[in-house]
Amino acid sequence: MPLIKTRDGTQLYAKIWGSGRPVLLTHGWPLSADSWDDQAMALAEAGFQVIAYDRRGFGRSEQPWTGYDYDTLADDLADVMEATGAQDAAIIGFSMGGGEVARYMSRHGGKGVRQAGLIASVVPYMLKTADNPEGVAQTVFDEMTAQMKADRPSFFASFFKQFYGVGMLSSPVSSELVDWTVNTAMLAGLKPTLACAAAFATTDFRPDLPAITVPTLIIHGTADATVPIDASARPAARGIRQAQLIEYDGAPHALAATHKDRLTQDLLAFLRG
Repeated sequence: MPLIKTRDGTQLYAKIWGSGRPVLLTHGWPLSADSWDDQAMALAEAGFQVIAYDRRGFGRSEQPWTGYDYDTLADDLADVMEATGAQDAAIIGFSMGGGEVARYMSRHGGKGVRQAGLIASVVPYMLKTADNPEGVAQTVFDEMTAQMKADRPSFFASFFKQFYGVGMLSSPVSSELVDWTVNTAMLAGLKPTLACAAAFATTDFRPDLPAITVPTLIIHGTADATVPIDASARPAARGIRQAQLIEYDGAPHALAATHKDRLTQDLLAFLRG
């Protein structure tokens, strides 16, 4: 099993597919690198080296007690890049993974990065505050925590319906995919699941935006009920110097599944640009 040891000794599971210019993919909460598989396979077949890894605490990576803050998670990304020799790379983060992209650019000076991507990302700030009125209220995150502590599988079964935009009249993905996603989420430990939820809910990435100086692709669904676009993609695009924002009209959060072909083509066009 391909494992990468981080600076604090945590072992991260990584998949390295293809050869060519490296593209690193960071996944969303509370999933694993497998959630990127459709795009990873297409990018590898198109001549890129795809490096996708399970965040500490999730998937097949180790589950230490500590290290679920974005400084440590950005250091993990740096350690993956160093271990794989990634240079002239693109780093692309989905949802929570966008935070690692932003923090890496500020904390590690964008070392080795030529392009960045924020897909349905939590950047720049999820929490509703006086100076961030479009954010999500703390009570929402508190209720999520309470439900996860009470019955995690039940919470995820409901959460992932919103994640994929499954409603009374719409079902953009199969019930089997929702079930698989719940099973993937349950591979994570309770501690990392709760700690990372707190991290993406409360970390303010607005100070990180000026450090993102490379061409940056931002893609977000206008009907994203998990990470509202007015708290994320739109202000991120205003704060990043070389940002290109593409809005998917009416799309939910899980674009890698619900709009996988369009997302793949947009990623390829950006990477080749």
